[in-house]
Amino acid sequence: MGIDGFSIGPLYVRFYGIILMSGAFLGGLLAWREAKRRGHDPEIVWDLLIYLIVGGILGARLWHILTPSPSSVAAGRTTAFYLTHPIEALSIWKGGLGIPGAVIGGAVVLFFYARKRNLIFAEWADIAAPGLALGQAIGRWGNFFNQELYGAPTNLPWKLYIDPAHRLSSFETVEYYHPLFAYEALFSVANMFFLIWITRRFADKLKHGDVFLVYLALYPTARFFLDFLRLDAAQVAGVNANQTFMAVVAIVSAAALWWRHRTPKPDVN
Repeated sequence: MGIDGFSIGPLYVRFYGIILMSGAFLGGLLAWREAKRRGHDPEIVWDLLIYLIVGGILGARLWHILTPSPSSVAAGRTTAFYLTHPIEALSIWKGGLGIPGAVIGGAVVLFFYARKRNLIFAEWADIAAPGLALGQAIGRWGNFFNQELYGAPTNLPWKLYIDPAHRLSSFETVEYYHPLFAYEALFSVANMFFLIWITRRFADKLKHGDVFLVYLALYPTARFFLDFLRLDAAQVAGVNANQTFMAVVAIVSAAALWWRHRTPKPDVN
């Protein structure tokens, strides 16, 4: 057994994949309970989950391909490389999945699924949002086994040791780093509980799509600030692609929420 997985005969099972699937299942279970609470057929969730996993993985991989990290570029794994080496592009077990792409891919799948089944897309996005946050919280621990997504060097009590083989260029002699994936996982758990709370506390005031918009405002905000600790942030034209995208999504989502619930001006007539 290695730190990243174990063998069953000729098959090597990676902890990364187990954790991702566990996150998807538990997130689906939470969505199942929410759908049932709202009076919908909860079995729709399990049928939908299969498509969401496929769409999410494809979107996440495509995001990584289009926004490769500096370390990937230095290793020759650029966007052009992936586009000319389709087998490598599909090798998700080697790492390289972007959450922004996963959310976009899942949202696209949900939109077309809802349209085909005559479901309200915005409402089902609300149903999925807490489960999505839970899936992220669990899935991020796959980065621990891959020794990736760690932050800047630190000597804090919760510092994370990284093997020399997984250290970035120019950090070969640095042993301890911020467990950035753990920070994001903890925030995602808090986000999940907050989304569940508002669905009950403000049930009479929420419109379809509000819970998902809250998710799209909160997670990108946290991700924006956490990216200041990230050492290997993807760069597009010299700009931190993920951080910039997250800032735009957070602002647009917050503005959309305000616009939907703004107080109308009184009629002076």
